[in-house]
Amino acid sequence: MSNVTLGLAGATGHDPAAALFVDGELVAAVEEERLVRRKHAKEALPYLAARQCLQIAGLRSSDVTHVAVPYAPVSLFSKARWHYAYRHWYAPDRSVDSLFNGNRRYRRHLKDLRGLLEKLHIRYENVKVVPIEHQLAHASSVYHLTGSTEKTAILCNDSKGEYSNIFLGYGHNGKIVRIKEFYNPDSLCGMYAALTDYLGFEILDGEFKVMGLAAFGDPEKYDLSQLARFEGGKFKVDTRLITTIGLRRYKAKSRGHYFSARLVEMLGPRRAGHLLEDPYVHYAAAIQKLYEEMTIKLVDYYLGDVLEETGRLAVAGTGALNIRLNSRLNSHPKVKQLLVNPASGDPGTAIGAAAYAVKQHGIEVKPHHGMALGPEFTTDDCVNACSIYREKPEWEILEDPHAKAAELLANGQIVAWFRGRMEFGPRALGNRSILASPTQMGILDAINHQVKFREHWRPFSPSILDTVAKEMLPDNFQDEFMCLSSPVSKKWQEKYPVIVYRDGTTRAQVVKKQTSPDFHRLLSAFYERTGHGLLINATLSRPGEALVCTPEDAVNMFFGTDLNYLIMDNVLVTKRAERDRW
Repeated sequence: MSNVTLGLAGATGHDPAAALFVDGELVAAVEEERLVRRKHAKEALPYLAARQCLQIAGLRSSDVTHVAVPYAPVSLFSKARWHYAYRHWYAPDRSVDSLFNGNRRYRRHLKDLRGLLEKLHIRYENVKVVPIEHQLAHASSVYHLTGSTEKTAILCNDSKGEYSNIFLGYGHNGKIVRIKEFYNPDSLCGMYAALTDYLGFEILDGEFKVMGLAAFGDPEKYDLSQLARFEGGKFKVDTRLITTIGLRRYKAKSRGHYFSARLVEMLGPRRAGHLLEDPYVHYAAAIQKLYEEMTIKLVDYYLGDVLEETGRLAVAGTGALNIRLNSRLNSHPKVKQLLVNPASGDPGTAIGAAAYAVKQHGIEVKPHHGMALGPEFTTDDCVNACSIYREKPEWEILEDPHAKAAELLANGQIVAWFRGRMEFGPRALGNRSILASPTQMGILDAINHQVKFREHWRPFSPSILDTVAKEMLPDNFQDEFMCLSSPVSKKWQEKYPVIVYRDGTTRAQVVKKQTSPDFHRLLSAFYERTGHGLLINATLSRPGEALVCTPEDAVNMFFGTDLNYLIMDNVLVTKRAERDRW
């Protein structure tokens, strides 16, 4: 009988997702937000995602043997609950609750899980439910899927789990060993989130903007070291300023924030005006600097010996979405190989929990490379989506969609590109992308005008042929999943200024024929036509929306923007002239 393990994430109230392993092989992974069309799908359960995974694998609900969840009960005798109680003495209700009812969220989640399984027609009595601690699920999501038995240092830098939010340990011969954990409220991601909130952005999405904004500021102009300290192996945030709860929270318009009124007294009013104004742009630079420095200190203190021995570092958790921190870790003198889970946020814990459960049951987890884990659609599916759409788009079936796309891109057009299986994780990696030539004058303004409406200071990222990347990027920064910011030489900065950030770096996807043959073919066609082996690559989505999943989503998104060309599988979609719509 096959081992069919379904991983289900979403216990923390956001980013529900499902992943499916069959006999140790990852065959599907889908985020619920893509199917409900609501970014982060807050307070939802991964019902549609789980159904989609089973459909992709060609399995029935009755075939599932194990269900893994990245959320587990925490013993009263662990340090976690006592630490939480001690650090939240100023909010006695929370403090006492952590001691006497500290697993209530887990019990509530288990109740929700029973309802979800019933809805999926998976009999609770017929499967083994395997709860995995949240940070172990993050660790597993990056370590177990490498397929390596080499000793590997592991850092999980996360926002929220049961209690733990920083995990430092190592993997060896398939086992994960815990060296040190830090618990709420002492959180690096929490520190960064508090300043994200203070700088006027929404937590979960605004951290990316703060990271981008940091390049425009002077990190030395203001000192934020009061927010947290690391001494003698102990990391502690100042809850009088940030990651506050209860009455300490700063409130405005009946909304509680992730920082205190005392922080406002120290730094000035919460940002409401222009992003690049003093002091706010410099605060962004200062928090990025502090975040990196604190992380490096933790890694040196707890993982230095492991790195000395092995040189391998694996990182996961929400904090691993910070590409500037990843690049800093990649440049660490003891790090010879940095492994980053491209879906390192909470959706990735569906994969991690399932992988950990598979390993627990004595089954080898097969190495997996690539993030195209969602559904794919046929030409007929795409034609049908066009036929039923109310605006009645023009469409034609192409003999060579790659050549047509290369022609349009070479002529300065922006192309929506929809082919193959949907990506898992936050990056568009060439299957659900908006593409443009990096040499076209005014192309960034054109993308923003037609679809993205991003702040003018936020650059776009490139996808680069591996042969071109060898000349353009340093060897140890050639990443396939846009997880690093890479330095770019002066020559290439001058040649492609639109894909270079203010600090002389870029977040590039290196595209290889072995792992991304279809997208590699498109880039090769563009290279043959123009002599340029790279394209601007943005997510196929409108602002605030989840990545497009189905052909119907793609057509709807296409008509909700000023884009002129959409290629879905082998179908070219364009818009009728106004006079033809009547």
